[in-house]
Amino acid sequence: MTGSILLHGGEVLTDSGLQRTDVLVRDGEIGGLGEGFAGETSVDCSGCWIGPGFVDLHTHLREPGQEHKEDMASGAAAASAGGYTAILAMPNTAPAIDTADRVAASLGRAREISTLDIGVAGAVTEGRMGERLADLEGMLAEGVRWFTDDGDSVASAGLLHVAFQVLHGNDATISEHAEDASLTAGAIMNAGEVADLLGVRGMPALAETLIIARDIQVVRATGGSLHIQHVSTGAAVELIAAAKEEGLPVTAEATPHHLAFDHTELEHRDPRFKMKPPLRTASDVADVRAALVDGTIDLVATDHAPHSEAETIGAGLEDGAFGVIGLETAAAAITTWLGPKPEVLFDRMSIAPARIGGFSRHGQVPVVGAPANLVVFDPTAEWVPTEFRSRSANCPWIGRAVRGRVRATIFEGAISFQYGSMSPQGHHP
Repeated sequence: MTGSILLHGGEVLTDSGLQRTDVLVRDGEIGGLGEGFAGETSVDCSGCWIGPGFVDLHTHLREPGQEHKEDMASGAAAASAGGYTAILAMPNTAPAIDTADRVAASLGRAREISTLDIGVAGAVTEGRMGERLADLEGMLAEGVRWFTDDGDSVASAGLLHVAFQVLHGNDATISEHAEDASLTAGAIMNAGEVADLLGVRGMPALAETLIIARDIQVVRATGGSLHIQHVSTGAAVELIAAAKEEGLPVTAEATPHHLAFDHTELEHRDPRFKMKPPLRTASDVADVRAALVDGTIDLVATDHAPHSEAETIGAGLEDGAFGVIGLETAAAAITTWLGPKPEVLFDRMSIAPARIGGFSRHGQVPVVGAPANLVVFDPTAEWVPTEFRSRSANCPWIGRAVRGRVRATIFEGAISFQYGSMSPQGHHP
């Protein structure tokens, strides 16, 4: 939907907090803040917060190679419905995005999507196999500034050390899935009483903290910029806090599912709660929540990980795939389980990820002349997720009441999503 848009009746994020005012969107920008405007399209924002569109630095779009789970078009539709105006696609595709040519192909496909910005991360090692560095310089030349072997940690400290040296001076970040695979092989959930009750092997918190401690040491030696993905333990929070106190260039994210749930959700063997890192203890959840609120953890990232029904529910807990979808429910999950102030919600879901991920046209407090990349979010709306625009439905919030709903998403001055105006195009469980 194009043309001028009037967002009226809502409260708009400002540097001084929320302010009741109307927003005029015109020619791809914010054309006015105040009263007395008229637009070709009017959106009633009564009871809603209006702020910068959300930005996700951890999205799996499965293209190329696994389009039966998701592709850029279906992932973009899910993202827009979740209030996102920019997302970063992970490189653990088939084949992995580990060369300049593959980056160029993915970016070309991303430019075909008109409803949000899609950035592309590059793999650190060839095929994400942890044996040889990927074509980091070639991918840098294509504009990549975010590198990760997501799904796995960079296999050795030596490779990580050289990767940071290659990337030095290029404003680039290595994003780490912190998991020592020697401690998690064959495990399917957190090590603890629930795993013992179910008679399955568990993943210890040590698997996460060993890698984070190692990586921080390499950062200290190289000056490289490190981002820690999906923090799940209180011990990891302590390591990150200490690194930040030291002034090291370390940032971190938490996912909605690690902020909402603990490992007791798996007592009924529901594979929709199976992910890496696993859901941890209630104490860990409390520590991660506190760290997000106080800023030790910088941002929320979804780790949106689509899998088909046959690969999840159909396969059962032991054999089911790891990961859950989250783009369409992230803001609701954060509102339901943390109830943050609007300033905190927009910082952790928009402003901080845009700044850290380099999405310069996103994450801006609405002011006249700024790019019109916005979300209209109703913090009190109650609803139950049942249908998704994602091609997959491996969602832990299915059938569970949540609070907070995206009413509209504006991308570059056009409505990319409006609640009630679009029927779901993805999966209906």
